[in-house]
Amino acid sequence: MKFFKIILSLFISIILLTNCTQKTIQKEQKSLKKTFENDFYIGAALNEFQFNKTDSVETALIINEFNSITAENMMKSMHIHPQKDTFNFKQADKFVAFGEKNNLFIHGHTLIWHSQLAPWIKEIKDSTEMVNFMKNHIQTIVNRYKGKVNSWDVVNEALNDDGTLRKTVFLDALGEDYLALAFKLAAEADPVAELYYNDYSMADAPKRKGAIKLVKSLQEKGVKIDGIGMQGHWGLNFPDLKEIDKSLTEYAALGIKISITELDITVLPNPFEVHGADVNMSFENNETMNPYPNKLPDSINNKLAKRYEDIFKILLKHKDNISRITFWGVNDGQSWLNNWPINGRTNYPLLFDREFKPKKAYKTILSLKDGKE
Repeated sequence: MKFFKIILSLFISIILLTNCTQKTIQKEQKSLKKTFENDFYIGAALNEFQFNKTDSVETALIINEFNSITAENMMKSMHIHPQKDTFNFKQADKFVAFGEKNNLFIHGHTLIWHSQLAPWIKEIKDSTEMVNFMKNHIQTIVNRYKGKVNSWDVVNEALNDDGTLRKTVFLDALGEDYLALAFKLAAEADPVAELYYNDYSMADAPKRKGAIKLVKSLQEKGVKIDGIGMQGHWGLNFPDLKEIDKSLTEYAALGIKISITELDITVLPNPFEVHGADVNMSFENNETMNPYPNKLPDSINNKLAKRYEDIFKILLKHKDNISRITFWGVNDGQSWLNNWPINGRTNYPLLFDREFKPKKAYKTILSLKDGKE
């Protein structure tokens, strides 16, 4: 009997120790969404392979690390509205369903954009026809996902680098009134969803000035605009950290939310001084422009980690005004920067490598919160 009690006591002790160890591991296990849960959403742009769950490892990583997702391509007009009388919601429906199933903040991208435009839309010249298109396009899409999609990029990249309005089919047909119309239509379709203006190079002074003017114009017209999206297509040396800081301060002064919407950091040469994200740009590839075809050197990996650290320090400083930070992709192999602005390069701009392993940059930004919560 005594022997039995000793064995039972040892068995109970092992169970208690195991449970305690498991709880300790769970408590110590870090992730992006857990680390920054009291600061802002941490998201990723997903392509159709990711929300279709073709890779179980990647699916598990997405669910573990992120609490927000953005539609990378499937909601752009060329895919979702390919013909005047035809909408294709197949992939967009799956994207939204993936977000709902996993309790993720869902961001729609994008309703009005001059690029990746369905060809038939480019032919619209008449103002009445353009108004009818915008009403049908915006309200059909937003109504379909009302109560499901939490926020939208209503208008994307409407500004030139100097802050003036970009010449587009929308501007040609309606003048600058197309901006207010787009936001009004989106707000009518879903009064609860957050509505954003999204653009690249938003830390550059000329475009910042133009974006502020754009937002103020909408506000003066009584148009609902909840925030601006600063695309974070940045590099190891640009933009200047002080300009990022200043931009966040000036945008916050508008009384709107700020999202860092497309964060990735190129580590490759940039002899053409390309600081934006114009998808139509293209240059010839060569060995000089593709210096790391097989592996990222430790020296550059360290610079990438330091750059992410410096940027996240600024973002945490402004966390009261930042609603969401979205990486433009999940791992390096998925990134659009492997093919832009030079096709066929090997880039390393994200926090996870091509095998879904966290890089030094990942660990560095998580360490910013150590002991602070």
